[in-house]
Amino acid sequence: MFRAWITLAVVLVSTVSQAQLAPNIVLILADDMGWKDVGYHGSEINTPHIDRLATEGLRLDRFYTQPTCSPTRAALLTGNSSLALGVTGPLSKINPTGLPLNQRLLPEYLKEQHYQTALVGKWHLGYLQKAYGPRARGFDHFYGHLTGGIGYWDHVHGGGLDWQRNGKTLREDGYSTHLLRDEAIKVITERDKTKPLFLYASFNAPHLPNEAPEASIKRYAHLPDKNRQVHAAMVEELDAAIGSIVETLQQEGILDNTLIWFMSDNGGLNLSSYSGSGVVTLANWVDDWFDPGEAPFTILEFIRVNVLEGAADNTPLRKGKQSIYEGGVRVPSFVYWQGRLQPSELQQMITVQDVTPTLLAAAGLQLADQNFEGANHWPYLSGESKAIDRDRPYIIVSTDGEAVYRFPWKLLKLSSGETELYNLQQDPVEAVNLTEQFPDTVAKLQKDLESAVRGESIHIPIYKAIMNMDFFGGEETLPPWAEQVN
Repeated sequence: MFRAWITLAVVLVSTVSQAQLAPNIVLILADDMGWKDVGYHGSEINTPHIDRLATEGLRLDRFYTQPTCSPTRAALLTGNSSLALGVTGPLSKINPTGLPLNQRLLPEYLKEQHYQTALVGKWHLGYLQKAYGPRARGFDHFYGHLTGGIGYWDHVHGGGLDWQRNGKTLREDGYSTHLLRDEAIKVITERDKTKPLFLYASFNAPHLPNEAPEASIKRYAHLPDKNRQVHAAMVEELDAAIGSIVETLQQEGILDNTLIWFMSDNGGLNLSSYSGSGVVTLANWVDDWFDPGEAPFTILEFIRVNVLEGAADNTPLRKGKQSIYEGGVRVPSFVYWQGRLQPSELQQMITVQDVTPTLLAAAGLQLADQNFEGANHWPYLSGESKAIDRDRPYIIVSTDGEAVYRFPWKLLKLSSGETELYNLQQDPVEAVNLTEQFPDTVAKLQKDLESAVRGESIHIPIYKAIMNMDFFGGEETLPPWAEQVN
């Protein structure tokens, strides 16, 4: 019996020791932040906390996501291709399923390494069945909203209140960025100190609708565009929230053992996202003929808002959110670990589906038996290797077509039937189409697209989504989302 107690004590001490050695991980996701919406990229928006972390960390100059939110989140948490997962666009609020249940997620892997796990913010990977929700996918704690976008003050999506803690509807007053900040701080300060923490802080800012505290908006009154004023205020509020989270990590004495990875889920939304499309003409027609909220069909008001009110800045990149051009997928990102990662700007291509295998390696998990489509770049990020594993294509998909990367090459197969080829090293703004000059490269990349694994789509038919649009904020006409889950 004594020997059994000794063995148990050794196991417990070993478990606690491993937990103390493993880094805490804070994964911060902005929603629809543009390339030039951060100060360190030359923005007029005040983002001192993001800028400091980026300057003192590893700035990922060529970090790529998917063009829209759900595909990025699917790839982020699985380490696999969103195309193979069948997640190729934003999930509609009436989508009955979500991210395939045969996929293991980052928090599930980390729990095997004795991590405690928390999601604070936006989920958007399945909401009408418990099996697809965050609490069934590896998160011990969930606070925030299930759907794609909410009113910042009323917390409503598509007619239903979408604000909860662990499945229980919350009716809280307050600006969502502030509430998410406070919950993230609470998660950190009330954590189990014998275990490492994984905190996924998935903010809904600066996604539409354009809403921010008046005091913040007034600081940008000098900007000529009203929508840009509010967008800038939303980004500044997000930056302040990130600063508060980092300050809390410092006060708790764990900043030097916390890996922070920041990124936007896709490029910013603005008029250029739709340039060359007839939808711009339609949006302007609706705006000319009807006051806000008075269009006769919901779809028309949805188009007006999304086309004309987005005010992100993706300069100098081409287009923005929902596009396969660079403005839709090349986003601000950095990795920060105080005292562990040396400040530098990394020029090699890293993608959102590389995040899970990279973080698992940083947490000490052996990856030999794992089969990820993304690559483990921890040896490169940590300085152990000067090379990067990029011997695999990266594919993005949206309504305007598909594109495949083998950096520095990028091939676009547009929905119009046209093909374009760019050398992004020499032409990051995609100005010179090289298809005629490099037919062999075109053929190779086309083969990558043709041979790509394409999973069964999880999405409902587009006409059904159009008939029941996802509006952000507004009157409650449905039960709260937490109470609609089966």
